[in-house]
Order: sequence, then C-alpha cells, then structure tokens
Amino acid sequence: MAHFPVNHPARPLYRVFAGLVGLYILVFGVYGVVETWGESLFDRGSHWALGLRTNLAFSLVSVIFGIILMIGASRRSNLGHYMNLTAGVVFMVTGVLMMSVLQTSANFLNFSMSTVIVSLLFGLLLLATGLYDKVGPDEHAAVEARHRRPTVSGNH
Repeated sequence: MAHFPVNHPARPLYRVFAGLVGLYILVFGVYGVVETWGESLFDRGSHWALGLRTNLAFSLVSVIFGIILMIGASRRSNLGHYMNLTAGVVFMVTGVLMMSVLQTSANFLNFSMSTVIVSLLFGLLLLATGLYDKVGPDEHAAVEARHRRPTVSGNH
C-alpha cells in the first residue's frame, strides 16, 4: 500500500500551488466562455484563451473544475488531498487521450498541442501536491519524524 507523508512541513506551499492551478483554470474558463459565447458547444474554431485553444464546452468544464480545485486548496482537511490526487489523474488521462485525437474529428474539446502540454504539466503538479498534502493527527506526524531521523551508530 502506498505511503503518503502526513502533515508535511511544506503542505501550505503545496496547497498554494494547487490553488494557483485552480485559479488559472478558473480564469481560463471564464475568459474562454466570454470568447466563445454564441458559438456551438463543441465548435472546432480558432478561439484561444490565455494561450490555449478552447471551445465553449472546454471553457465551461474549466470553470467548474477551477472552482472545485480552489475549494479543495482552501480546505485544511484531507478533502484537498484526495481532490488533488484525483484531479492530477484526470488531467493526465485527459491530456494523453486528447493528444491521441488531436488531428481527428474526435477532438471535441478543441485541444491543441499546447493545451495537451499544459494539461500534462498541471496533472503532474496536482499529483505532486496530492502526495504531500495529507493531514493527520500530530501523534502520527511525530512518529513519522522519528523514522526519518538518521540514526547514529558506533559500528562502522
């Protein structure tokens, strides 16, 4: 079974990273909705928002996902931990799937290669934050800290 560090000292920093990813996705989504409003939901036009190609469907999903990520980053519980791990997997899988259909009519979210790269980078960042932002009782963290300390041995 996987072991996730509990109460990692850099946990607040990781939550900030997850929050910034959520904020970017939210702003991208809102800007994309403004840019693509009036177009069909799965339009394959040349609409760009914050350097990424988009359509109305992708923009609306981004608004929802951005809000969810920001809620997870603002919580001091394990909700954010699980949300970041899940979101990281979703971003990685979506990036790979959309990369495989870039030049086909199945590219219903209107991804470009830059969108794929950003999706994969955000996925990695969210997975990393999810690995280190788990919360637990202080006693559990103290036991882990003792296990991480190097032991001094007189035998060489």
